[in-house]
Amino acid sequence: MKPARTKTPRKPPVKKGSQTSLKDPVGVYCRVRPLSLPEQECCIEVINNTTVQLHTPEGFRLNRNGDYKETQYSFKQVFGTHTTQKELFDVVANPLVDDLIHGKNGLLFTYGVTGSGKTHTMTGSPGEGGLLPRCLHMLFNSIGSFQAKRYVFKSNDRNSMDIQCEVDALLERQKREATPNPKTPSSKRQVDPEFADMINVQEFCKAEEVDEDSVYGVFVSYIEIYNNYIYDLLEEVPFDPIKPKWNSCSTPMRNTDFVPPQSKLLREDKNHNMYVAGCTEVEVKSTEEAFEVFWRGQKKRRIANTHLNHESSRSHSVFNIKLVQAPLDADGDNVLQEKEQITISQLSLVDLAGSERTNRTKAEGNRLREAGNINQSLMTLRTCMEVLRENQTYGTNKMVPYRDSKLTHLFKNYFDGEGKVRLIVCVNPKAEDYEESLQVMRFAEVTQEVEVARPTDKAICGLTPGRRYRNQARAGPVGDEPLVSEVVLQSFPPLPSCELLDVNDEQTLPRLIEALERRHHLRQMMIEEFNKQAITFKALLQEFDNAVLNKENYIQGKLNEKEKVISGQKMEIERLEKKNKTLEYKVEILEKTTTIYEEDKRNLQQELETQNQKLQRQFSDKRRLEARLQGMVTETTMKWEKECERRVAAKQLEMQNKLWVKDEKLKQLKAIVTEPKTEKPERPSRERDREKVTQRSVSPSPVPNAPPIRLRHRRSRSAGDRWVDHKPATNLQTETVMQPHVPRAITVSVANEKALAKCEKYMLTHQELASDGEIETKLIKGDVYKTRGGGQSVQFTEIETLKQESPTSRKRRSSTAAPAQPDGTESEWTDVETRCSVAVEMKAGSQLGPGYQHHAQPKRKKP
Repeated sequence: MKPARTKTPRKPPVKKGSQTSLKDPVGVYCRVRPLSLPEQECCIEVINNTTVQLHTPEGFRLNRNGDYKETQYSFKQVFGTHTTQKELFDVVANPLVDDLIHGKNGLLFTYGVTGSGKTHTMTGSPGEGGLLPRCLHMLFNSIGSFQAKRYVFKSNDRNSMDIQCEVDALLERQKREATPNPKTPSSKRQVDPEFADMINVQEFCKAEEVDEDSVYGVFVSYIEIYNNYIYDLLEEVPFDPIKPKWNSCSTPMRNTDFVPPQSKLLREDKNHNMYVAGCTEVEVKSTEEAFEVFWRGQKKRRIANTHLNHESSRSHSVFNIKLVQAPLDADGDNVLQEKEQITISQLSLVDLAGSERTNRTKAEGNRLREAGNINQSLMTLRTCMEVLRENQTYGTNKMVPYRDSKLTHLFKNYFDGEGKVRLIVCVNPKAEDYEESLQVMRFAEVTQEVEVARPTDKAICGLTPGRRYRNQARAGPVGDEPLVSEVVLQSFPPLPSCELLDVNDEQTLPRLIEALERRHHLRQMMIEEFNKQAITFKALLQEFDNAVLNKENYIQGKLNEKEKVISGQKMEIERLEKKNKTLEYKVEILEKTTTIYEEDKRNLQQELETQNQKLQRQFSDKRRLEARLQGMVTETTMKWEKECERRVAAKQLEMQNKLWVKDEKLKQLKAIVTEPKTEKPERPSRERDREKVTQRSVSPSPVPNAPPIRLRHRRSRSAGDRWVDHKPATNLQTETVMQPHVPRAITVSVANEKALAKCEKYMLTHQELASDGEIETKLIKGDVYKTRGGGQSVQFTEIETLKQESPTSRKRRSSTAAPAQPDGTESEWTDVETRCSVAVEMKAGSQLGPGYQHHAQPKRKKP
């Protein structure tokens, strides 16, 4: 076993100039909660009342391949597992409440991991109240008989207090009693029975040296810091039937009947103190009322069931106790109506949310986000403590990042010297919390090295005789004060004994006579002194009467002057009233005139709006008419362009037919000229031509001696683009000589996103049965565009129709209407001219699509 590691001694703070203000370190205390199960492994041991020792648990050493370590940490005081709530309160919170009553601020934190007993330390449990109810109990035990009536003190939105007179306070009390306010607690209400035992603190605790010449008022507020937002737990949000209620599935709360409150903002008052703007402050008169307010806000606090704690706090809660103190007047009956004499002190009890590791709590979703915000705010608190310690230790002047978190920003004034700061570190000694407990101990080690400026004592007005002196004056002569008659009698010489024991006694009577003479002489002297004083007093009275008479004469003269001034002012007021009436009459006339002008203005504006609307409608009609005429012009232009193209194409076809007929005649003539002579009798040339054409048309395959068909290709304007050739598997292979051919194409049977992403063009081959029983093929083409979502869309731009026709069917259709030949024979489609016209018609069709060629006649349709 290695020896225990000791802490590095703290370096003395560097003195910067002359510092007259005293500083006290932050009081850090440690409380160790008992184990839940006796058989659990313990990693924290209490050495003495100021030191604890952490030793590495066995499971941690095996998992991390570490060695055994023992580390000791020192605190101001350590409270073991058997410490009661009263013992903890007497040491930690009792001085803070005493300072609160004497006009000083205080801040008390409970810090630790989840399940370490922070909420139990602050709130307590039934039968054993925590620090909060005990603080309230001590406060009201100390000032209970010196509290001001309700609504004498009234809070405002500037983090200060106003004083109302007794009449205004009485009127407000009657108004509040007539209309009950749920924010204002009542002593007649019953606290929740589940936690009623928390208030019943058996031990009587009271502060010493309470100023009896002042009156007090207690105001409480309750807020929480959730996800770095500040919420008022005492705010009553009006129910809205349209908006849904607070859902515990999305946000952890104990009760789902509450509407979610709005977050609050931090403000800085005129004394540079931070406060929550718009926070609800409730005036309470007893411990029961204060705890009723606390429990009403506690029901709204966000808690959730985690893997480590069934009721884990998901927010930092802050319960503020504000004590207002003001002196009484000279009679001791009413409060001085001087706002400068008010003394306000505040005690903040902060229950921090527990730091936790997400891999242990198994947090997901909202719980994970909450845990991240909790750890972030606690990390900011630790960073502020480290920067403060560094500034105090090494004399640096680094900026403390208070504003990085609402928690540190709210309490920055305490660390700047606005009150005492106390921290209770709660730890769970079980071995599973070793790593978290180690981080908590390191934070406590840093915090207790931070020094906070000691707050100065606030002067309390004690110059007016208040309740204490008033009670003594009303006590009258009863008591130890002697009467005036007793003082006079004590100044006379005592009478000797008058008892005569012997007839011959000659001393008793002379002594008595001598004493009576002395008393008579003293009485005469006192009468003379009394007469002198009476004469003097009469003279003083006469002087006083003369002075009063002179004063009355002087005052009477002043009053006469004031009456003259008042009479002059009355005349001036009458003159001004007459002038005012005249001006009112003129104003009335002007108002009537203004009304008439405004009415005319409204009429003109309405007429102007009507004319504008009429002009707008005319302009709209004109634009629609222009658009319609433009459309008609465009349609007519396109129609005549198509008609011109059709006529030009027909004329070209006619000229091509004529040229083909001439070429065929020349070929036949050449063949006749070059043909060798045979002994067979020659048939007429028309019969030979008909037989050749018939053989060619009947034969499904070309004649062996005929020249091969020459495929014609036309390069498209968009030949550089890639195409997606979509050919469904249900398409049939036609026997057309020329088939569509698309170079650099990706052929697919089903359109997919991967193929569309690689190409710029798209073509769909669609087949359907025409009315004449032939297969009609449609080529639907379009452009591929990328969408904002990362996909592809196709915009169709053109449809081409390819139809296959049989020459035999053309012959049957044309033979019925063919004219007779001059020699009496019927005209056949194998005639040279007819065949040429068919060939030229197939050749001179409309332009084909990009990148392919075919011999069938296309029929274009625009989509």
